[in-house]
Amino acid sequence: MENSIFALNDVKEYLIFVSQVKNLSENTTKSYERDLKKLCTFLDNIQVTNYSQINADICSAWIGDLYSQNNNPRSIQRHLSSAKGFFRFLKKNNLITSSPFELVTAPKSPSNLPDVLSPEDVEQLLNFKPTSLIEIRDMAIVEVMYSSGLRVTETVNINIADFEEEMSFLRVLGKGSKTRLVPMGRFAVSAINNWIVERKKIATNTDALFLNSKGTRLTVRSVQLRLKKMALKQGLPPIHPHMLRHSFATHMLESSGDLRTIQELLGHSSLSTTQIYTKLDYQHLAKIYDKSHPRAKK
Repeated sequence: MENSIFALNDVKEYLIFVSQVKNLSENTTKSYERDLKKLCTFLDNIQVTNYSQINADICSAWIGDLYSQNNNPRSIQRHLSSAKGFFRFLKKNNLITSSPFELVTAPKSPSNLPDVLSPEDVEQLLNFKPTSLIEIRDMAIVEVMYSSGLRVTETVNINIADFEEEMSFLRVLGKGSKTRLVPMGRFAVSAINNWIVERKKIATNTDALFLNSKGTRLTVRSVQLRLKKMALKQGLPPIHPHMLRHSFATHMLESSGDLRTIQELLGHSSLSTTQIYTKLDYQHLAKIYDKSHPRAKK
């Protein structure tokens, strides 16, 4: 961080805390660092030299400054969350007596529902016979992500030793270094077995399940590019990996209605995070109603 202001050392300590004590991911820690750097720059520009000078008006002014830089409501919510976490850390360590950010609220963001594939779209995506080592690997990746609702980072981090009970279950290392056990569908198991046969043809010294042609662990970016290419080849619009996770959750909810189980499978720490899929489910029901009911508004 370039700022040479009073909060610099405390911000560094906070980043160490969230990384090493709270076990947050490197991406999340870097996100906090970027947000707090903007806050430090703002405080520097208005000549704030100690925490006691920061009040709710200054906090609101910072929110306004973020608006003036064309940050969207969702981005501003994240900035405010970073600031609130930092000031809670300061209070816990007796560096301040109260947080000026405590009562500051962020703007509400529009309720953008995640993009979801229909079961027919998933069928179309996977409706091909892989003819190369790479295509066999790509099919296994998609089957695993859709079968178990994995994040793309969780997928690339799978090791061969993570499978249990003859591949009926997979041990997944999720956000915050939390481990969960997810079931594997038969199509996913079959695709993985086909890939493992091909994987033996690649010289490697890693236990990673998904490899590139050089024998090293596949990257998130590679999966993103391969999935996009795969979708276009199958006559679908570009697909990003998280759409498979959203589709898994939505299709599970439509079939079972069991939100708690879906929460466990997705590795969500809070049920409120999973509840976005109930909105998708209601949206699905509304479409059926509008299409089917004789008194519905067509």
